[in-house]
Amino acid sequence: MSFHLTPSGIEGLDELLGGGLPRGGLIVLAGNPGTGKTIFSAQFLYRGAIDHGERGVYVSFAEDKQQFYHNMKGFGFNFERLEEEGLFSFLDMLTVKEEGVSTALELIIGRVAELGAKRLVIDSFSAMAQAFREPHEARIVLHTILSKIARSMGCTTLLVVEVPHGSSRIGLGVEEFVADGIVVLKRRLLEDRPLRELEVLKLRGAPTPELQAVFTLRGGFKVFSLFKPKPVEAPRRFRPRLDPEGYFSTGSRDLDEVLGGGYPRGSLVLLEIDGRISIPQYHLIAVPTAWNFVAQGRAVVVIPSAGVDHTIIGRRALEGGFTADEVNNLLRVFVRHYTDLRPEPYIVAFKGEDAMEDFEKYVSVVIELRRKTRQPLLHVTGVDTLIDAYGERETLWLMRTALAISRTTNDLTIALLKPGYPRAAEVLGATADVHLKITREHGTVFVYGVKPKTNLYALEMDTSEGYPMPKLTPII
Repeated sequence: MSFHLTPSGIEGLDELLGGGLPRGGLIVLAGNPGTGKTIFSAQFLYRGAIDHGERGVYVSFAEDKQQFYHNMKGFGFNFERLEEEGLFSFLDMLTVKEEGVSTALELIIGRVAELGAKRLVIDSFSAMAQAFREPHEARIVLHTILSKIARSMGCTTLLVVEVPHGSSRIGLGVEEFVADGIVVLKRRLLEDRPLRELEVLKLRGAPTPELQAVFTLRGGFKVFSLFKPKPVEAPRRFRPRLDPEGYFSTGSRDLDEVLGGGYPRGSLVLLEIDGRISIPQYHLIAVPTAWNFVAQGRAVVVIPSAGVDHTIIGRRALEGGFTADEVNNLLRVFVRHYTDLRPEPYIVAFKGEDAMEDFEKYVSVVIELRRKTRQPLLHVTGVDTLIDAYGERETLWLMRTALAISRTTNDLTIALLKPGYPRAAEVLGATADVHLKITREHGTVFVYGVKPKTNLYALEMDTSEGYPMPKLTPII
């Protein structure tokens, strides 16, 4: 049997599923208590009515009408208005379930037919099953819902199933054989922080293998798809953000909010980068800070991480809308000398043989920039580049010495650290004023604070202002 697809109403889910849920299908929505099943179900109904004019019925065996309406308003779902417009009906089964399964089924079928509903939620089948006298009644009820509501009436049905903590079994064990689709919601810890996961175990009629994704309940139910760079449709010059008292803005509104204002002046920021993170992904966090410095006439000194050459740094400057004169005056990129290195005003070549000799050259460049701008500087240092040149011990000495100087001058230092250097991670983590990590799970990129400790934030790219900026959404 082939299926047409109906939009789920869940942001990001249809992209994951290849279009939506099987129309006129029976979908099991399973999960432990508190994993977001009610919000998923409510959004399925609400967006179906608002966006597609599809009437919906919510059958509740656990929550009365007024409580449901009140709770859902917190997510921006005004079901009272939908009810007044004839697009929604709430069927309270708190007392009806005691009268038996047949009575409950008759009421549900009658209400769906009366409203002409195209979407139905039964919350929950686990509560409904408490009225079953015999195990085989569950299969009878499921086949009745499937044939008389989903198939005959073309009503896409979500069957909510509670999974007890510590159990891997879905409901009574028969739902998964009858259902056209099974979506499981989970909640676990990642780095001691709550992570919400969605897993599609089955989706009949669609070429979908088992899929996993991350979601949040911030402002409704949102599923995060694979991280994707976005094109900038109308490029504009970066607009600087004001620095709060005692802080440097990160250049990003979202990151400033996460950190309570930005980076403290005279501080060391450790940005620890998972090996699965690409250059554009971690640049999305680091680059706006550099833009914010240059836009305010402050200089930036960069020692790129391995794999990032000066042309990439120059390209990032262009993405911020800066002129060649601004780049040449305010940017310095230290590049280990090689034969074909083309000289540019913003490039400083170093040998990478004698740490003290190269450090003195670095200090002379910093002094010159400070004299020219009369403002604090931003130092962005790829720690792996230094370790490859001088070894870990010399690198840590250089970092401590440079940091002692920058603290006295109220500069800002961002250390970029990639995997493979546990000693450096330990030392710099203890020294850092701010310690951020960037990691990845199910294709979603996360940023979180170790110091200060924060929740997980999903990282997406926002180009609405005319240049790439980080969009950070908390996983709650």
